[in-house]
Amino acid sequence: MHPSTAVLAMSALAHEGRLAIFRLLVQAGPEGMAAGDIARATGMLPNTLSTNLNILSGAVLIASRREGRSIIYTAAYDQMRDLLAFLIEDCCAGRPEVCAPLATVARGACSAEVISC
Repeated sequence: MHPSTAVLAMSALAHEGRLAIFRLLVQAGPEGMAAGDIARATGMLPNTLSTNLNILSGAVLIASRREGRSIIYTAAYDQMRDLLAFLIEDCCAGRPEVCAPLATVARGACSAEVISC
């Protein structure tokens, strides 16, 4: 991942509301969530939600698709994995025990039915 791409992604996530949306979509899995469901879950007003979704989309952290009259949003798991890999690629300095807890957390958080980590 190019550093400017990482900065864009981290900048998009550096907002409480956008971080809440992103985490909600990560939890929703590949099925995603309709915009109305996201609004209800987060309590955001439509214009605020729309702005936050556009920023996350611009950072390629989420994707959208139309299903009938609804727009379904999903987390961009590939981009999320790339960002996490970028953040820890130089981890450890030859000491794997430093980063081992990260692998444990990832294994515990990832369900094979939802996403493959």
